[in-house]
Amino acid sequence: MQNRLCKYGLISLFLLTLGVVVYNLPPVKSRLDWRLNELRAKIKYVISPPEQVVFVPQGQKADSRTAIPQSQLSDPTPSPTLLSTESITPSSPIPYPTITPMPIPDKVQLSGYLHEYQGWNNCGPATLAMALSFWGWEGSQYDIASEVKPYTGDKNVMPFEMADYIETHTDFSVIVRMGGELDLLKRLIAAGYPVIIEKGFEDSKFNGWMGHYELITGFDNDTHRFTAQDSYMGPNIQIPFETLESYWRAFNFTYLVVYPVEQELDVISVLAYQAEKIFADQFAAQKASEEISYLTDRDLFFAWFNRGSSLVILQDYTNAASAYDQAFALYPSIQEEARPWRMMWYQTGPYWAYYYTGRYQDVIDLATTTLDNMSEPVLEESYFWRALAKEALGDINGASDDLRQSLVYHPGFEPVLSHLQKLGISTSTP
Repeated sequence: MQNRLCKYGLISLFLLTLGVVVYNLPPVKSRLDWRLNELRAKIKYVISPPEQVVFVPQGQKADSRTAIPQSQLSDPTPSPTLLSTESITPSSPIPYPTITPMPIPDKVQLSGYLHEYQGWNNCGPATLAMALSFWGWEGSQYDIASEVKPYTGDKNVMPFEMADYIETHTDFSVIVRMGGELDLLKRLIAAGYPVIIEKGFEDSKFNGWMGHYELITGFDNDTHRFTAQDSYMGPNIQIPFETLESYWRAFNFTYLVVYPVEQELDVISVLAYQAEKIFADQFAAQKASEEISYLTDRDLFFAWFNRGSSLVILQDYTNAASAYDQAFALYPSIQEEARPWRMMWYQTGPYWAYYYTGRYQDVIDLATTTLDNMSEPVLEESYFWRALAKEALGDINGASDDLRQSLVYHPGFEPVLSHLQKLGISTSTP
């Protein structure tokens, strides 16, 4: 009897060990992990519906303590252009340089790229891999992901992270801008440049709105559709002009153009005034302000949010904070099933605006709301900004904990490492 029990025990141990080994094989783990994560998310969201959670900014007066000078911070996103500017309104149009628009053909379809279906939460690296393949790059999304999202559960890769990868790991160049327009997409495609856009995405298989990247490779004015290479939906997806514009609005019409270094002058000539970042940033702010005057419902929320994001880039933090307040005030009026409750997974503008106007508690509350509303709280940027706000309010221990937690979800995250060093705190993770 004892021999039989011992035999069964050894067999069970062997099977358990074999199961662990097989599970940790990369091809198996990559297929199972996302299913386990999806199941965990579904359970979490049934118990606590994320679309019902509403952040209400307190709008408190600036704390009497002085904020950490910006020059001493290591920012998680590129520093805004050093520009002193008043808020942009439709009544004060920007004096753009006169340009002669290039004629746009009725239809163009580019070819030569390799479509790639994304891994779990990997639309950014997959879309970038497709864009690079157009120019002969031979890597894959996993080469990119290993650099830009070392924690595989990371929910998002930001445009600046993708741009940094291009500049540091390839021989190509990239331009990232906000305030894009449909005609600009057409001009770039007609000139032979596919365009990555960051946009909203909805699908019946997922719980609510989320962010997504697509590579736009063609258009047809007769059918009023763009052609997109979508890492989730598949190749050659046809998107109506107005649908793309609406979903693109969610990310302030952000786009990336990848190109060979020797073709930079050609790209600049196609971009016209958008080639100058200051003009593009000001245009994005003005565009958002104009859209506020006529949009409704969720699109109006996005327009106010975009105004805030543009003013953050222009370092007008006071008016940016007011714009975000307006956006968050509109949020409860959006039908629950349409609410973009994942918005803070992808954008950090409100943290900038509230922090640099001394509204530290709003930074803490927004970051906490965002993290608590996730099935797995993996946003390194939210931990980072909450840490800065806690530090500003004198909670050094809480700030230290958040900074270290940020490193769990993004090992080697330079802004955190620099800030820990500045505070004289060990960089070891919990």
